[in-house]
Amino acid sequence: MHPRTDASIWSPEYVWVTIGAVALIFLAAMQALAVTTVMPVVSADLDGDALYAVAFAGTLATSVIGMVAAGAWSDRSGPRGPLYVSVALFVIGLVIAGLATTMPMLVVGRLVQGLGTGGQTVALYVVVARVYPPATHGRVFAAFSAAWVVPSLIGPFLAGAVAEYLHWRWVFLGVAVLTAVAFAMVALRLHHTPLHTDEPSEGGRRAVAARLACAVALALGALGLSLAGEAAGWAPGVVAASVVVIALAARPLLPRRTLLSGRGLPSVILMRGLIAGALFGAEIYVPYLLIADYDFSPTWAGLGLTAAALLWAASAYVQGRFGDRIGNRRITLIGTTLLLSAVLSAAATAAWHLSPVVLIAGWALAGAGMGLMYPRLTVLTLAYSTPQNQGFNSSALSISDAIGASAAIAAMGLTFVALAGTSAAFPAVFAVAAALALAGLIPGLRLGHASERR
Repeated sequence: MHPRTDASIWSPEYVWVTIGAVALIFLAAMQALAVTTVMPVVSADLDGDALYAVAFAGTLATSVIGMVAAGAWSDRSGPRGPLYVSVALFVIGLVIAGLATTMPMLVVGRLVQGLGTGGQTVALYVVVARVYPPATHGRVFAAFSAAWVVPSLIGPFLAGAVAEYLHWRWVFLGVAVLTAVAFAMVALRLHHTPLHTDEPSEGGRRAVAARLACAVALALGALGLSLAGEAAGWAPGVVAASVVVIALAARPLLPRRTLLSGRGLPSVILMRGLIAGALFGAEIYVPYLLIADYDFSPTWAGLGLTAAALLWAASAYVQGRFGDRIGNRRITLIGTTLLLSAVLSAAATAAWHLSPVVLIAGWALAGAGMGLMYPRLTVLTLAYSTPQNQGFNSSALSISDAIGASAAIAAMGLTFVALAGTSAAFPAVFAVAAALALAGLIPGLRLGHASERR
């Protein structure tokens, strides 16, 4: 498919693909914000404090398997099949979690859900690469970020209200029903849209099998790191072994020199993982802090995430319109400064028990920073890609997200459990996030320029 280069993403030839893709992002956003809000309630109801971080990290860990499978499948025969299967797994995982009677069962549901969310993300990125001209990619990903606006307005509050006045199970089951209905519409719209390429991937089945094996090893390593706290005296050995497994398994799944922050695409991929770890690792403790230390109800604790989500969408719009003019270096510096300011304000609030307004207002800066950086890194990834490796590079970007976030959540979970019951628990978590945000400057200043300015 060779689309016009002057078309709008809302023109007749793209409008239904745009609506379908944005609808899936919308529901994923609704689910992500809802789970972050209600997980403290779920953990208390199922007596699962020890598995609190695992419920998040596990989803990210298994998403790597979905990412790799969807990337390889997309490169060989297009993204339609991977997208359909991924959405089905997403719904199945939500149903299992919604019906869970124990925390381990809920974690199982989250693991299945992770397979779906990972595959869906990669498949949608390849859909963008195959359907839209490069000049519109920034606007497409800005639209994806804007799809968080309504969920950010009503998602956390609605999830908290559902958990408080109905039951937290409906937060999972309700999203499952809505996803099934929406996807029925999306499938009809994508059915007649050409998504193939005339230059399919040359990778063989052995190469794909090797990458899948690495993805499974990576997921197991991330899960091992998350569960290290349950190993008692063996915990240091489990942590060390898990880190080694993650490092070795990640290398074949990422572009060469990614872990060394090679200039260009490797640094794009590495930076995405570092800022994802900083943001998503810290974010799950924001409503937790509001509920535990400030006696917020789940409904009002959810609103603590609203301002950040809104500023994320607004910043993404700015990036989509003026990203080339601002430049990659300035986006890195501005975005990192905003993210660092947010986690430091959270740490200060927890350490000195400042007003919760400081936490909520400060956390909004994280959304502003991520809205600039996140879609920009996606645009750069596609700009550095060719039709033969769009799936690989898209999956690498998402894998870096998952590795960074799951490893950060696991590390923060171990830190939090080790300091549980002390005043240092929450500040220490946010300090880890601050370190990751600062580390993101190293690859962030080595992004280079591809063809994102076309």
